[in-house]
Amino acid sequence: MTTRTLIAALLAAALAACASKPQPPAWEGDARGALDGYTDDFLRGDTAAADAEFARARRASASTGRFDVVAQAELVRCGVKAAALDYDCAGFAALASDATPAQRAYAAYLDGRWQGLPAALLPEQHRTVVTSGVLAGVADPLSRLVAAGALLKAGRITPADIGLAVETASSQGWRRPLLAWLGVQERRASAAGDAAAVERIRRRIALATHD
Repeated sequence: MTTRTLIAALLAAALAACASKPQPPAWEGDARGALDGYTDDFLRGDTAAADAEFARARRASASTGRFDVVAQAELVRCGVKAAALDYDCAGFAALASDATPAQRAYAAYLDGRWQGLPAALLPEQHRTVVTSGVLAGVADPLSRLVAAGALLKAGRITPADIGLAVETASSQGWRRPLLAWLGVQERRASAAGDAAAVERIRRRIALATHD
């Protein structure tokens, strides 16, 4: 499942209780487009542009007057941030009591609260990560990074998973998650006393940091 398909599916799931219509309402297209823009800008490291796009997405979602729709937009943001090891999900937390069980399960997954987690309520690719602990089977790059972030928060990530997260972010040119995951590699190499690896990783961080 691609990033765009995932975002579209998440929004569609929030509207499953609504009667089908020949044309999707304007707010839905506005929200989806703004969430796409938010995702691109955040992963590239453009915070100001990402914040502006998310504000558009939230306004469009809030126009429905539905807590679950706004909660879904907030969850998309939480997932994208978790891909870069930013676990602040305050926007969803404020709506959690009005969210659906599936939405609350996904939020718990992102936050590493896996004990007693109803994995059956998660999107399929993330359900597999919880049940098998295998990251490499997640095909979509963003979903893979989200899953890696969840594994790290849950304390279940392996060195191979960290390396896969680094190379996934690198191959997509996603600076923000790349720097976050390189930072994890650097700290682990330093703790292991591997000076050569630390130097190599720091050079890579410096290269990715500067335009």
